[in-house]
Amino acid sequence: MGMLQEFKEFAMRGNVVDMAVGIVIGAAFGKIVTSLVSDIIMPPIGWITGGIDFSEMKWVIRPADNSNPAHKIPEVAIAYGSFINTVIAFVIVAFAIFILVKIINRFYTKAAAATPPDVALLTEIRDLLKSRS
Repeated sequence: MGMLQEFKEFAMRGNVVDMAVGIVIGAAFGKIVTSLVSDIIMPPIGWITGGIDFSEMKWVIRPADNSNPAHKIPEVAIAYGSFINTVIAFVIVAFAIFILVKIINRFYTKAAAATPPDVALLTEIRDLLKSRS
């Protein structure tokens, strides 16, 4: 029973719960970014490049063979267009996380820089006493 209690304490710690919430929100954000890339960003890029649909771009290594219904051979292809979409989605997510971390670091810097007035006064007094010795 001790291990179960220890696991419960670990799972209910603030950091673990925060991480779980972050993972759920991150998964939802990933779906939003995927939709943003495939439904909003890539169609204009395809239009600019002459109607190219990146999600359908592939290099066929071996075409499908459906001539014999009893023995169908599936297509073997490298879907590099889908890979391009995924890379663009990754860059968007990475940039969004970079901006978020930058904002969070700015808040931490401001919080750390704000020295309470009594501590600043005591530091000034200490420095003055050191300079007189």
